[in-house]
Amino acid sequence: MDARSIADALIVAERERKPIAPFTDAVPGLDAQTGYRAQRLIVEHRLDGGEILIGAKLGLTSRAKQEAMGVHEPLYGWLTSGMVLPYGEPLPLGALIHPRVEPEIAFLLGKELAPPATVTSVLEATEAVFAAIDVLDSRYEDFRFLLPDVIADNASAGRVLLGPRARAPSEVGDLRLLGCVLRSQGELVATAAGGAVLGHPAAAVAWLVNSLSPEDWPLAPGALVLSGGLTAPVPVRQGAVVCAEFDGLGSVEVYG
Repeated sequence: MDARSIADALIVAERERKPIAPFTDAVPGLDAQTGYRAQRLIVEHRLDGGEILIGAKLGLTSRAKQEAMGVHEPLYGWLTSGMVLPYGEPLPLGALIHPRVEPEIAFLLGKELAPPATVTSVLEATEAVFAAIDVLDSRYEDFRFLLPDVIADNASAGRVLLGPRARAPSEVGDLRLLGCVLRSQGELVATAAGGAVLGHPAAAVAWLVNSLSPEDWPLAPGALVLSGGLTAPVPVRQGAVVCAEFDGLGSVEVYG
């Protein structure tokens, strides 16, 4: 199975809201490189439709998630303008298949980043950090997919919400210690800190920069990067409210 046929099937699944079987069911030997080629074709389809590339997102940035998937490094996908949900606007559940949300620390780059990137160079290049919620929406029938499947599906990108408060990294302090509380319907779901993401969320951004090949889109000034989920994802249903509260960055809510 080639990248073009994978991309076409995922584009139709998203448009028609009809989940499909993971490709690794039929092609056990599917590799990550083919997944990334399919991912690029999906993003190019969005750009051809008038959207703008605004940044990137990381997945599998926690040790627990990597072990669950049997891998030893994160993965990445791309963000386009059509994925951004205005602050306070309800999630368009009718346009999604089975949305789940996870809290993240988002980086807005003020300078271009080039490899070899480090935590220090990422922080120096960052104009601001935000509280964010990544709305995952896998186009597969269930959540038993393998790494090449989720890569091809653009890292399950659905929507992204940013909190209203932008802070320079120096104003927030050590991002490893930045705490987050996730609540659903007012009930505590999970707590975490920035260090849950590769030990430091800026390390995730550095990994991304160092992993991009020359043919990948660059992370130019103004790019937004979601550094990876701090907690396990939480489903969002009609009428639900999920809130992520961050030390120093305020809160961001998703309304179902």
